[in-house]
Parts: sequence; structure tokens; C-alpha cells
Amino acid sequence: MRDALVTVLGVVVALVTAGSASAGTALLSDGPITLSARASGAALVSDPASYVDPLIGTGRGGSTVGEINDFPGPATPFGMMQFSPDTAGSYAGYQYHGDRIRGFSMDHASVGCRAFGDVPILPVAGPVGDAPWKLTEHFTHTGEQAEPGYYAVTLDDSGVRAELTAATRTGLASFTFPPGAGPAQLLVKAGGSLSVVKTADVRVVGDREVTGSVTTGNFCSKGNQYTVHYAITFDQPFTAHGTWDGTTVTAGGDSATAAGAGAYLTFGDGGSRTVRAKVALSYVSAAGARANMAAEVPGWDLDALHRQTRDQWTRALGEVRVASRDTGELKTFYTALYHSLLHPNTFNDADGRYIGFDGRIRTLPAGHAQYTNFSDWDTYRSLAPLQAMLFPRQAGDMAQSLVNDAQQSGWWPRWPLANSATGQMSGDNSVPLIADLYAYGARGFDLKRALTYLVKGATSVDPDPHAYHERPGIAEYAERGYMPDGDTARGDHGHVGASETLEWAIDDFAISRLAAAAGQDDVARTFAERGQNWQNVLDPATGYLEPRGEDGRFPDKAGFQPPAAGKFGQDGYDEGNAAQYNWLVPQDMAGLIASMGGSAAAADRLDRFFGRLNAGPNAPYMWAGNEIDFGAPWVYDQVGRPWKAQKTVRDIATTLFSPTPDGEPGNDDLGAQSSWYVWAALGMYPATPGTADLALHSPLFEWAVIDLPGAGDLDIRAPGASDGTPYVHRLTLDGHTWARTYLPPSVVAHGGRLDFTLSATPDTRWAASPSAASPSFRTGEHDVLASATPNRPSVAAGGVAAELVVHAQRLAGHEDALSVSAAPPAGITVAAAGPFALDPATGSGTARLWVSAAAGTAAGSYEVPLTVRGQADAPPVRLTVTVQVADYDDARAGPYRGFPAGSPTATTTATTATTTAIPAAIPAVSGSPT
Repeated sequence: MRDALVTVLGVVVALVTAGSASAGTALLSDGPITLSARASGAALVSDPASYVDPLIGTGRGGSTVGEINDFPGPATPFGMMQFSPDTAGSYAGYQYHGDRIRGFSMDHASVGCRAFGDVPILPVAGPVGDAPWKLTEHFTHTGEQAEPGYYAVTLDDSGVRAELTAATRTGLASFTFPPGAGPAQLLVKAGGSLSVVKTADVRVVGDREVTGSVTTGNFCSKGNQYTVHYAITFDQPFTAHGTWDGTTVTAGGDSATAAGAGAYLTFGDGGSRTVRAKVALSYVSAAGARANMAAEVPGWDLDALHRQTRDQWTRALGEVRVASRDTGELKTFYTALYHSLLHPNTFNDADGRYIGFDGRIRTLPAGHAQYTNFSDWDTYRSLAPLQAMLFPRQAGDMAQSLVNDAQQSGWWPRWPLANSATGQMSGDNSVPLIADLYAYGARGFDLKRALTYLVKGATSVDPDPHAYHERPGIAEYAERGYMPDGDTARGDHGHVGASETLEWAIDDFAISRLAAAAGQDDVARTFAERGQNWQNVLDPATGYLEPRGEDGRFPDKAGFQPPAAGKFGQDGYDEGNAAQYNWLVPQDMAGLIASMGGSAAAADRLDRFFGRLNAGPNAPYMWAGNEIDFGAPWVYDQVGRPWKAQKTVRDIATTLFSPTPDGEPGNDDLGAQSSWYVWAALGMYPATPGTADLALHSPLFEWAVIDLPGAGDLDIRAPGASDGTPYVHRLTLDGHTWARTYLPPSVVAHGGRLDFTLSATPDTRWAASPSAASPSFRTGEHDVLASATPNRPSVAAGGVAAELVVHAQRLAGHEDALSVSAAPPAGITVAAAGPFALDPATGSGTARLWVSAAAGTAAGSYEVPLTVRGQADAPPVRLTVTVQVADYDDARAGPYRGFPAGSPTATTTATTATTTAIPAAIPAVSGSPT
């Protein structure tokens, strides 16, 4: 329950839909919110919207990923309309460091490829010239204003003052033209979307309205397409107009259809005048856009609409109330929370209609919304849990939206944008996204129907090679237990076999969690086992999660390899490298740590990994500016060093985030980066997709209260919290000592009270045991992992032997020794090693074998099966190496191309090749003629 000191008077706080059928997104309240409370001298904020600065995150996040891509213009929580300026040269809309505005467009997204920016409108003064579609206006930040529900700027070339506000689907603009500036013109750049436009049309209706549509898409070159319709009305008649098609301007023209279509409207000449414009969107029709406008903004009062939208934000942001004396921290926090509630976006009209994935117009049940634009690879890790915990009812509609998409298209959508799946990024990550929504409170969706499509997509693929493929190559993956690093596993920057395997393992674990919740035990067991497929890409020779080729072998150059110049990440990994992906096993972190040689070895690697915090995709360090390692700091909990997790999270939060335009470490990705900061500041983080386990560190604020709808509050107290006190010395949960680094799921369901004792010095004893960390799900682990190096040992027929090393790592088993046997073909001899020990501390060990070819063995490649055995009842590990044999005469001519540098050749005598000669004590195994 809420603390007795907190009084909330006359409040009805609910995100509801707009229109008579309530099929959109709005926030309603019957009275003011009064928050009077104190903790260590700091009061909980009473007006969180006042700390939001939408210009934060509109600049650059660093040299690796330039633009953060947040937008400064007005929008409602999860709204369809994001009415915001676009600067010339910015692929995602607005760039703070730009100085020319190309228009104020109607929809935006903080993504890493061109998207939206549809139908920009630009006020200019004077003649429009013969290429109005190219016109821009210079601006500076002097006089620029941005706050929730409002944006204003003065355009220097014309002197026009532009003011914008917005409802869920409708925007309202005011353009004030200075006296003596020439004819007041408004340019409607119908074909001015940020991405490639297939076609656009514009129609001038009477003397106060323009309508039309634009068809665009091709997000990240994925070939998707959507059509958005628009309607624009004015508070006064225009006195002249014309259209263009991207090549020719037609004075007096009433319509145009072309990729570069647009229109200009003239509002007289003379003194100072203000033109107001209402703009509305619909994915159904222009009539739908008009109806949205009528339902949401019937009048022309800019200030009233601004207040209405700001009030919505006050209530939405008030779901998390914090106390701090640091204004900069409050601005950073509440702007991050604001950015976390902008997407996904309402897709239905005010009357509940929307266009489905099948192209048909559908109508929602009253009181529900259809959402789209799920950047799932980015958002499943931290954004989806946050949204579901704060707004479970809306999260239920988000989940049902994905179910609707699947029913209409036949397949679960991956990175859906508008009404189609783009398939962007590796993995099938709207699967853990919906599992997170469920784990953190969403219940208003058809779970069993969702599972039908989740299992379908995880076990089959559309046979049409031109169709959307949810999991390309899934049959081969299911057979092998990993995705080969071939052309089927290709991302935007190269092959992604390792990252595909790791993401699909997380996805399958998420299916198991949902199946268990639905009572489908057999499905749960099957996919829990598949959730352990990460171990099939763990190379014991290096301790890295690595891609495996079509032949099943790990790369010869294993572990982290610096990518070539111009590359964006290491081959085998999507937007990252082996060092960064090596922590991406959130479902079984204990198993991963065991496979690395135990806690001490993993801790040493973590220390090296966090030597840099925002290194980009080509260096073996943390890259806070991308989502891969969002959860990596909390791995310290799993190795018994929670004080290092606390310090690392605090360092990232306080050095890479700030209340400035450049104040995020990378692309915000529909609020993913921002949501990470929200969790970091609150002192907890969603540890495992598909569960409600919250890993703990330390809160940045002295006091925070999270309203859990229908479940009371999560009350977090940390007297003396500051940038310089990241270390936890004591924690109680509901008054009882809590010496663990995670919270039980019951806290998410029912709330509770946390009391932290923090310090500027680390406490290396508090919760300093791996058993105090969040649970790992270890069912289905292999007893032992093994690999052999090199992949292709080279020998000369009749020459000396080549060394072959078998690397083994104990995982779930209890073996203290293993043995290796070989079954070589005719002409190949393998010196079989006896039992070899595994290190008691690390569980690792190696066996050295020697391979030779008999004189007269034909040159070529020979497959040699190896079997690694432990306990009698344990399944063996089977490997295959390829032995490359050269003719003796070829070898005498010079070192064979497969020999390692410095190794003996066939001309070297056995007495000088003691490192590779077969020891007499080890029996040789020869192949029998067939």
C-alpha cells in the first residue's frame, strides 16, 4: 500500500483510449495530484513533466553511432502523431547540431534507419520559386522551446514563429508571420518522407483543406511498405494555391500524384498574421483522418490542447515519483521516462478501425487499442518490462496487437512497423518481448493463441522464398542446435550465426516461460531445452561463444578478432563482437560462467571488459550505446562481486547520460536506451527475459515510489544516495534483512518497501556469493563441452605427426577426468591419449593427440571422428576434425600450406621434432582399409 505520508487526492489515473469508443491513448483525471512526502530532506516531485526536456537526446551519442535520434516535438504517450521538426541531412528527423529545418512532419521514431517523417509542412514568406520541395529555413536554438506537449521555434529566413502541440492522432500548429515579410505561404511536402517514397498524392479541397496520402517504407532496406493518409485544415481561407510533382510547379493546381508531390497555400500579403493548422493522420483513409481530427481537436485553442497533453504526461510520468535535490538528475530521469513512453504507437483510428497485416480494415472491441512499431531487438531487454510494470492494461493491448498481427499474416511479426513485419535485426525478439509483457503484469491478451504462432514460427518457415521469414533456416537450426554462420544467417553488416543462435536460445526460453504459464508442460520442456542451445556455440578452446561454420567447426581465428577497417562488428555477430556477445545468456548465467572456467575466471574477464564503457562494435569492451550488453554489469552479481556491478552501473549512468542534447551513449531505439537509465536510477534491472526477476544494484535517488496499478507501491528508500555513494552495505525488504542481489517476482506483483544503506566505499561481503544472485535456469545443460584445434591439422604422407589438441570443459556433469577415442579412416593414424584430468577449480582440461598419414596415403582431406567420454552413463561428445594430407614429395618442396608457422615438415627428422613425434607410451589408432 502507499506510504501513509503520501496523499493522493481525487485521482483517477488511467491510460484510456480516445474517442467515443475509446480506441486510442489518453490519460484522464478528475482532480489534481497532491504529493507531500519527505525522505532525508528531499521531497517527491509533484510535477514530473516540468523536469522533461525533449531536446535531451536530439544530438549525437558519440563517434560510433552518431545520432541519438530522439525528437523534440509534441506527442502523447504511445500516440500516433509525433508533430516535430526535421532538419536537413538527418535520416531520423531532427538533429540538434543542424541549422536548417526542412519542415514539421507528423510522425517520428528514434530508430537507426530512415523511417516516417511523413508529410512535412514548412511555412515560408515570399515567392515559393520553381522548386519549393527543396526549400528549408535556417534556425538557431535562441528562442527554441520544447516541453511535453509543446514545441516552438523561430525560422530565421522568414521570421515565422512556429508553435506545435498534439493529441493522440492530431496536431495543432500556429504560424505567426511577421509584417512586411511578403506573402505568407505554407508548403505541404506530401512526398517529403524521410524514407523512399513510392507515391504520394495531395488534393486541395475548397479554400481551407488539403488531404492526401503517402506510400513509403523500405525500413533498413527490408522492403516493407505502408500508406498513411492525412488531412490538414486551416482556421482561415487561403487566397491562392498550387501543386507540384517534384519537377514542375502548377499554379492553381488542385491535385498532384507523384513520389515528389506537394502543394503550396498562400494566406494573403501584408501585415502580421497568424495561421493555425490542424493536421491529422489515419492508416485507414483521409476520411478517417478527418474523423480523428473532429474527435480529438474540435477547436483551435493551442494553449488548451497544450495543457491537455501536458496533463497526460504529468499523470503518466507520475507513475514513478522520485526525490532528489539535483535538478540535473531529475531532468535526466524524467526525460528518460518520457522517452520510454513514446513507443510503440497507436495504430487505430478514434472509431477503433485500423488496417491489418492482411490489408483489410478491421475494428477493435471498444476500449482497446492496436499498437505498432515494436523495435523488439532493442526493446525486449528493458523497455517492455518497464511499460508492462507501469501500464499493464496498455501492455495487454500491445501484446494482443502482436497476436492480431500474427492471426492476420499467419506468422509472428518480427520488428513490426505500421502493418507489416520488417524482419530487421537477428533473433525473433518480439517473442521475449511478449514474454516480458506477461511477466511484468500484462494479462489482457490471448495467451494460448499467441503460443500457437510462437511455436509455429520456432518450428517452421514459409516455403515461399520471397515471403516474410520469421526464422530463416529454422529447420537446420532445430536439427543442429545452432545456426551455421552461412548465407542464411546474414544480417545488415555480415554473417550473424553466433548472435542468431544466442538470440533464438533466449527466444525459445521465453516460449517455455509462456507455455508453463499456460499449462502447456510439454511445450515448456521442449523449449526450455532449446533455450540451452547457447552451449552449442561455446568453444572450450577459447571460452568464447563463437559462430560455427556449415561444417560445424569453430573458426580457426577464434575469440575476439578485430574487424577489418570499415566493418561494423565482427563476422558472426550482429552489431557487435565476440567479447560483447559473450555475456548474452541471461537465462543461464550460472551455466555460462561455469563454461568460462568459473567465477574467478569470469570476473577477470568482466574486469577487462569494463575497461571501457562505450567502445563501439569493433573493440572487446562494453558498448553501452547498444543493447547487446544492457545486462552485462549485473553478471558481477553472478560471480559474487555485486559491489562491482553497483559501481559499473553508476559509472555508466553518471558519465554517459546527462541532461543535454548529446546526453545518451547511442541511438535511443524507441526508448530502449532511456529505459535502461530509468532502471539504473531506480536501483534494479530486469535480469532474465520472460521472468519478473529484478537484479539489484543501488538507487541514484534518496527516495522513489513506483505505482504498481492494482498492486500498491514499490517504495524505495536510500538516505544519502548520490553519484558518489553507489555501494550497498545493507538492504531490507519489508523490514526484513535481504542479502540477495535480486528481488522475488512477488515484488512486481504486490509491491513492497526497500530500505538501502549506501556508502562511498564498497562492502565486499554484502550478498557476495553467486548463490545470492538471480536464478539461472540450468535444466538441459550438457555434462561436458569439447572442441578440437586446429580444425584442419596438416600432415605429409610418410612424414611426422601433427599435433591435435582436444579442449574440454565441465558444465553440468561431475567428471574429474575424460578420455578421447578416434575412428580414423584408412591411411590415417591417431595417437590416442589416455584419460586426462579436468582442473578441479575451473573444470577445464586438454588432451594432446598426434595425427599422421602412412606413406602412400593419397593427398586430400580425411574426416576423423573423435569421441570424448566422461562417466559411463553420461552422453559422449562427438567431434570431427579434417586432416589434410600432402604427398611426401610435395612436402619436401616446402612447408605444406596447412602447416602452422614453425612446425616441422616431412623433411624434419623425428629426433628434432620432439614436440610432435608420437610418444612410444601412447598407442596409435590406425584406420582399417574399407
